[in-house]
Amino acid sequence: MTKLRMGIIGSGGIAQSRHIPSYQQLSEQVELFGVYDVDYERAKEASVLFNITNVYEQVEDMLKEVDAVTICTPNKFHADLAVEALKAGVHVLCEKPMAMNVEECDRMIEAEKESGKVLSIAYHYRFMKEPRAARQVIQAKEIGDPMVARVQALRRRKVPGWGVFTNKQLQGGGSLIDYGCHFLDLSMWLMGNPKPVEVSGTTYNRLSKTPEQVNLWGAFDHETFDVDDHVTAYIKFDNNVSMLFETSWSANIAEDKESVSISGSDGGLEVFPFQLNKAQYGMLLNSSSEWVPGEEDPGLPQAENFVNSCLGLEKPIVSAEEARTVSQVIEAIYESCATGRSVQL
Repeated sequence: MTKLRMGIIGSGGIAQSRHIPSYQQLSEQVELFGVYDVDYERAKEASVLFNITNVYEQVEDMLKEVDAVTICTPNKFHADLAVEALKAGVHVLCEKPMAMNVEECDRMIEAEKESGKVLSIAYHYRFMKEPRAARQVIQAKEIGDPMVARVQALRRRKVPGWGVFTNKQLQGGGSLIDYGCHFLDLSMWLMGNPKPVEVSGTTYNRLSKTPEQVNLWGAFDHETFDVDDHVTAYIKFDNNVSMLFETSWSANIAEDKESVSISGSDGGLEVFPFQLNKAQYGMLLNSSSEWVPGEEDPGLPQAENFVNSCLGLEKPIVSAEEARTVSQVIEAIYESCATGRSVQL
């Protein structure tokens, strides 16, 4: 079987910790053909470390020789690189978030349609085994119609002190666009991707602008910190579903918390850990799982889905249109905070 020639654009942390190791496990289907980074020396180091055949100084040279690319750059460069790759006839898996704003997302989708190639976004929480189990239970109508989602993605004093995570020009935001985006995507996917119609949000960065920081994930400059470190939002959808959402890098809480709880007309569920809650037989019943099938590392099933989509064997689990909706909600949260009003979509 002819192998899919994979190129890696951006050879930093997420490429080396998730994407490249996942493709290495799929060596019968994928050849790690080349790597490109604006820092050529870092790309060379990655090529040696992971035995990648080619190192490129120009991304356009890579696009002439690969079948697919995985984009692992700062958010600012997602759209332009994805559009360039699609126009070159190359499939694209782009790291989350899809882009800096909806306008960039639309350019990416237009290029996808014109090219006929695959464009998917790396929202890897969808590939975790607990969410996949929750999705199956919801689709089986065990909780009836989803009505209310309560979503929290909270870290205690863990602003990323490495990379460009706190650079607004390169990233477009902070905790919301970096971390909370996963949980917006996950919760909307679990509820069947309802259409958001109204968003009200508030963003904060007071904690990270105070001196004498206590931060567990490295040092950062509190004086120049200009992205959000804590965000709250209330989101209404067209089918009378609503979501209470909160995310933070640096909350003053007892411990980190990742929680997705969905209440439906006939029951409810918690995702982390999985639990089904029902009122049945005159009782209140809570059912937990002794075992959930699936990989511990979501990077592998994510890579498998992308590769198989490129080969025409599957459809992408994360579509570009769904990822655009996540970016639309993020943009609306920021706008709502800036204007002091809810945003109608």
